[in-house]
Amino acid sequence: MKRFWLSLLSVILFAGCSSSDSATPMPTPEAMYFPANGADTWQTQTPASLNWDETQIEPLLDYLTAKHSRSFIILVNGRIVMEEYFNGHTATTPWYWASAGKTLTATVTGIAQQEGFLSIDDKVSDYLGNGWTSTPQAKESLIKLRHLLTMTSGLNDALGDDVSPANLQYVADAGTRWAYHNVYVKLQDVVAQATAQTWVNYFNSALKNKIGMTGTWTNTGTGDELSVYWSTTRSIARFGLLALNKGKWNGQQIINEDYFESMVTTSQNINKSYGYLWWLNGKESYHMPQTQVQFPGSLVPSAPADMFMALGKNDQKIYVVPSKNMVIIRMGDAADEENWALSGFDNDLWEKINAVID
Repeated sequence: MKRFWLSLLSVILFAGCSSSDSATPMPTPEAMYFPANGADTWQTQTPASLNWDETQIEPLLDYLTAKHSRSFIILVNGRIVMEEYFNGHTATTPWYWASAGKTLTATVTGIAQQEGFLSIDDKVSDYLGNGWTSTPQAKESLIKLRHLLTMTSGLNDALGDDVSPANLQYVADAGTRWAYHNVYVKLQDVVAQATAQTWVNYFNSALKNKIGMTGTWTNTGTGDELSVYWSTTRSIARFGLLALNKGKWNGQQIINEDYFESMVTTSQNINKSYGYLWWLNGKESYHMPQTQVQFPGSLVPSAPADMFMALGKNDQKIYVVPSKNMVIIRMGDAADEENWALSGFDNDLWEKINAVID
């Protein structure tokens, strides 16, 4: 009898589940889309299909126009939901990434590591030789590739962007001080030396060509090498889409997922909001460039806490938001008089974005 009632209960439960599933099928997550390499086409999705507030789109675009923007893209699940150009800029016009391009260098360094050319725990002098700085050799030998990735080289950040040896002076032991410094660009020299290729050739084969980017590296004329990348906004969006998918592009793992996770995780215990040349939102505190002051709270309070960012001078922005399967690109001139990579513009812009998407 007991077995009978258990069997009957199973039938009832199964029938109930079947009936419920038939009436209201469980939604399936929308598949991630990747634009084809070498093609101009890109799938789109309407704001209405995402239940966005379309009445708030025009105020957002008015704000972007007033803040000297040149381009703006929002991707959701890889599809373009918004794509706008301003002030004579077009879909085919290249623009500079500024320091947002640091993330390209971090990514390619990780690819070189996974291909066995280097380890980020190697000393920089293993590749560039002794004397690549003007610090005492004992102090120079403390600087590892990891310290360039995390802005903890200990070199003097007050001497400008010139990274010739005379301008790379000791302030603190590597790993003990966080300071935003252009010395990260030496990673490009390391990769070139380690791979026995030019930086551009390795970058192209390891990353650019695999995800269908266009663009070129340029010399800033400040003692560094090819440190600034120029491309169309859609090429920037391709890189953002790669980041959203933890280094995977259309089924191919371009960069090791473990390394990618390290890039977008707090990388040292000084600036909680910094990974490997990526900025991190939602942390308990942060440091700003050109200061040793620690500020409490999140970098962009109005933005999602899980957002990570590539940020460049004059408000070049790549926002990646995993919880929303979203990538947002803003390129242009400085929004306000200040031209720092991070400013109050980020928070104000996200308030406008939230009015649309929420």
